[in-house]
Amino acid sequence: MAIARVTVVPLGTSDTSLSKYVAACQQVLETRNNIEYELTSMGTILEGDLDDIMETVRELHEVPFKKGALRVSTSLTIDDRRDKAASRHQKVQSVKDKLQ
Repeated sequence: MAIARVTVVPLGTSDTSLSKYVAACQQVLETRNNIEYELTSMGTILEGDLDDIMETVRELHEVPFKKGALRVSTSLTIDDRRDKAASRHQKVQSVKDKLQ
């Protein structure tokens, strides 16, 4: 199980608002049964098999082009831990436990 953060930024659009592109990306994610995801204010967290994540990111990267963007910049950070099971919730809880 891998955890990733993806941020897809359309460039060359006629508007500074990007929420319609974000919404279109979220619609793609809703069709993916093999990926858990969480929208944040600065990107989307993905959780699943690394191959599935990579395939999904490729699809997300294409969304703004399909909606008319002339250029797209996609940032991807991957946490692929193989020594034990991990999740985005477990990572946050681990930090919270150390704050007590």
